[in-house]
Amino acid sequence: MIFYRSHILVCGGTGCTSSGSANLITRFEELLAANHLEKEVQVVRTGCFGLCEAGPVVIVYPEGVFYSHVQTDDVDEIIAEHIIKGRIVERLVYREVDLEPHEAATSLSDIGFYKKQQRVALRNCGVIDPENIEDYIAFDGYQALAKALTEMTPDDVIDVLKKSGLRGRGGAGFPTGLKWELTRRPQAEQKYVVCNADEGDPGAFMDRSVLEGDPHALLEAMIIAGYCIGANQGYIYVRAEYPIAVHRLEIAIRQAHEYGLLGENIFDSGFDFDISLRLGAGAFVCGEETALLASIEGKRGEPSPKPPFPAEKGVFQCPTLINNVETYANICQIILNGAEWFSAMGTEKSKGTKVFALGGKINNTGLVEIPMGTTLREILYDIGGGIPDNKAFKAAQTGGPSGGCIPAEHLDIPIDYENLMSIGSMMGSGGLIVMDEDNCMVDIARFFLEFTVDESCGKCVPCRIGTRRMLEILERIVEGKGEPGDIEKLEELGQNIKRTSLCGLGQSAPNPVLSTIRYFRDEYEAHINEKRCPAGHCKALLQYHIDAVKCKGCSLCARNCPVNAITGEIKKPYVIDVSKCIKCGVCVEKCRFDAVYTK
Repeated sequence: MIFYRSHILVCGGTGCTSSGSANLITRFEELLAANHLEKEVQVVRTGCFGLCEAGPVVIVYPEGVFYSHVQTDDVDEIIAEHIIKGRIVERLVYREVDLEPHEAATSLSDIGFYKKQQRVALRNCGVIDPENIEDYIAFDGYQALAKALTEMTPDDVIDVLKKSGLRGRGGAGFPTGLKWELTRRPQAEQKYVVCNADEGDPGAFMDRSVLEGDPHALLEAMIIAGYCIGANQGYIYVRAEYPIAVHRLEIAIRQAHEYGLLGENIFDSGFDFDISLRLGAGAFVCGEETALLASIEGKRGEPSPKPPFPAEKGVFQCPTLINNVETYANICQIILNGAEWFSAMGTEKSKGTKVFALGGKINNTGLVEIPMGTTLREILYDIGGGIPDNKAFKAAQTGGPSGGCIPAEHLDIPIDYENLMSIGSMMGSGGLIVMDEDNCMVDIARFFLEFTVDESCGKCVPCRIGTRRMLEILERIVEGKGEPGDIEKLEELGQNIKRTSLCGLGQSAPNPVLSTIRYFRDEYEAHINEKRCPAGHCKALLQYHIDAVKCKGCSLCARNCPVNAITGEIKKPYVIDVSKCIKCGVCVEKCRFDAVYTK
């Protein structure tokens, strides 16, 4: 066994990998070998550290120095200065927004992004090598499985989960222990455990990061689930668009077999269990559980009416337990630490923590895990670092295309299932997209509805046709062709679609539209009645003008206008003929004096 004096942890999540972190690892290993340090310093490819905005990220232990935006050329300096001479490379140390250089953080505990987080589902992400089962075992891996199989009955495990208050993290928030209990009840020769890893919300990457950073946590929890409900086979339904996650799951399954943790007679308990991967083709509707189960069977991914629920009749018409990745990621820690430990976090009805993918108009984009009950303001400003360029916060979209927009008036609302539902939004799987003063809420609603229209399977009329009619109205509004009564039509259509659609996709598709009408009705009215976009975003409603005070009469805008809509004399203010203007924006690009503006 080799004892290393230093460890260099390099993020191997999708974000940092796309920015070249694999090249960093190669260069670190080359230089360590060249300096005969390969037996003193170990390079570890980890999962996502969470602070994606700072990637590629490198952390050097034992000091815990957090280096951000590291490029291949920087590796030589880190080795020469930090590893060989013991001097921190100050220019690469992560600095928070608006901090002076001498205030740079030199460890995770110093960084505001992490201070209010509480990692349970993400506990091993950025800590272990996800492709090494021994790393996982060193951090209490498979101890919960051993405890469950050798010290607890299936009913004991289910009772712990029920007392913990864990609810499904896929969006609906159904009590996890109760779901396991309901699937245990039916008497059947064959049952199945399924993991829904078909994460398709725009801007969401919570489950992907767990799969990439801690795959064994999912396997261990699924094995425990199989023990509890009486199943011997599990399926992980994961998007083929997640190649790193798929690769690491394949490695984890192979390693678990090699260590006797998958297969026959696990821990000499007489219990057999195996797991197979099923790759999805990227259909958003397959995030709905009955559509997902149909896809596993090799059928077209379409939802089916409920009841019967999967607990009674699921994949291959057998009782099936289905949870998403984040739900399973909490299981082992609850078994090891107890129900009271987990239920002490969160709110009265929403226990534990929740992982969010924080994106959009926010300084610290990335992955965050916070106790339920944390306010939106804390997430955006204490963890997210606020809005870039000090612009005003307008809204946050939670729940992806199925969710709603939360306006500034609700910044201090504690985030949990019930509170989000009460203001017209939902938890969803955990996407959190931030919008500022420059975002047009009508166009935001159009964007999300366009996504759900494209992803509708077309099986039921309300979703197939109703959402398309809503989209057509929204497209007219943003093109300046809105008519009186359009808002009321959108509301009526939306409520009817919610009531009559077959599955959760259709039932929730109108949410972005209805929530933006609820909180930003004035923007809809301005688009329709005044033919004006208050955010200055909708191109069809913009008019270009030249500020006579700022204009120096250089004629650069006029000479580049493709339709000759700009006239004037040299050294005198120029004018735009709005009737000829095609709103191409060339005048804005060419003006050196910031004289062209829109309204």
